[in-house]
Amino acid sequence: MQLYNTLSAEERKNLIKKAGEDRLTLSFYQYAHLSNTQELRDELFVKWEKFEVLGRTYIATEGINAQISLPAKKFEAFRKDLYSYSFMNGIRLNVAVEQNSYSFLKNKIKVRDKIVADGLNDESFDVTNKGIHLKAKEFNEIIEDPNTVLVDMRNHYESEIGHFKGAITPDVDTFRDSLDIIENDLKENKDDKNLVMYCTGGIRCEKASAYYKHKGFKNVYQLEGGIIEYTRQIKEEGLDNKFLGKNFVFDERRAERISDDVVSKCHQCGVPCDTHVNCKNKGCHLLFIQCESCQKEMLTTCSDECKEIVQLPEEEQKKIRSGKALSNKIFRKGRSQNIKKITKR
Repeated sequence: MQLYNTLSAEERKNLIKKAGEDRLTLSFYQYAHLSNTQELRDELFVKWEKFEVLGRTYIATEGINAQISLPAKKFEAFRKDLYSYSFMNGIRLNVAVEQNSYSFLKNKIKVRDKIVADGLNDESFDVTNKGIHLKAKEFNEIIEDPNTVLVDMRNHYESEIGHFKGAITPDVDTFRDSLDIIENDLKENKDDKNLVMYCTGGIRCEKASAYYKHKGFKNVYQLEGGIIEYTRQIKEEGLDNKFLGKNFVFDERRAERISDDVVSKCHQCGVPCDTHVNCKNKGCHLLFIQCESCQKEMLTTCSDECKEIVQLPEEEQKKIRSGKALSNKIFRKGRSQNIKKITKR
């Protein structure tokens, strides 16, 4: 019984190309009390092979969180099988706004302590006492209320390229960092303001809304299904789109365009741009925003040092990065001190 990937990303990419089939990218999550996490992990890995599922899935005693892709023709069969699990029966499957057959190239299912790294002690509050869920129409109405405080629960590198009009966008690297900052900033308005939150697909707001209710906030709301479901609903119902720019996603697509607005700038020269790249130096891999002009000038690198390295023979590059581990500083983006600033004439 095969329980792990045997193909490289490049080999998988070639197989997808050869198959020539459209694939769907989607996500789902469910909080539930699970005791057999490793057994469930192995079972899903084997079963999902027949559906040709690729993606990233986390399983913990608190539930499941998945971002995956599969052939479009196998979607209904996959959903039927998924719903056969009692704790996942009827859950929402958020189908991506923009599709790309190469969004995932491996199937990684991991057992974790939590399905979202929130740093919270769940024993200290009732995680099921969540905020009120809002459909797109209700969300559009409440964020126009002057008594509403709208908060983006994502990280700075996500909100930088796209966010709702008028939203507070905390300058944080992790979800956990934002919780205390928001509580401190809004502590004087716990009783009288509407605290309305949103994230990519809804999972972070599930935990955050329960946390803020525990902290004494009286009027707590969350966008149901996050930005992905909001986009589907506004298109289907002909509603005004209140989202500006792109929705950041954690796969090979990097982002989905929700509106034509470009709300961010190239981190090197400052021109309007919302295209993410990873520094081509494999020993750096910094995620940042870079326009086409700077990509050409800098060879898709973030600094002169990295530019010099990528022009060396591959064996020399390997020696330079040998023993050096990448850290989560790759997500510092425009705040990284390594990025070379370029003045355009």
